[in-house]
Amino acid sequence: MTALLLLCALQVFILLPGELFFRPFAEDQEVWFGYVLTGWAAKLTNPIHWLIYAFGMVGFYRMRPWMHPWAALYTTQVAIATFIWCLRDESVPLVGAVVSFVAMLGLAWLLWRSKGRFQKGGP
Repeated sequence: MTALLLLCALQVFILLPGELFFRPFAEDQEVWFGYVLTGWAAKLTNPIHWLIYAFGMVGFYRMRPWMHPWAALYTTQVAIATFIWCLRDESVPLVGAVVSFVAMLGLAWLLWRSKGRFQKGGP
């Protein structure tokens, strides 16, 4: 969970602001449910990703109880989206799609089983 906290912080403070403010429209991309959005669609949906990762960062930092179902469910959605994205990308072999799906689903399963770690309070 510490690695996920750090990933969320990296997204919130470095990657997503860089994409939103410095990446040209023609190069901007956001992936939603396995489908790549480009240009204005990517720019307009970037803040939604930013908000998701900001909630994730706070939730993991403070180990909030509401993170238990949402972290696992979001990770499951990412597993499915990654699988779809890999299937749509002809350069990714089927085994790559399956391996990424299973790895992300395994992470979602571990998050689902970690309910006891999310308590009220925290720093």
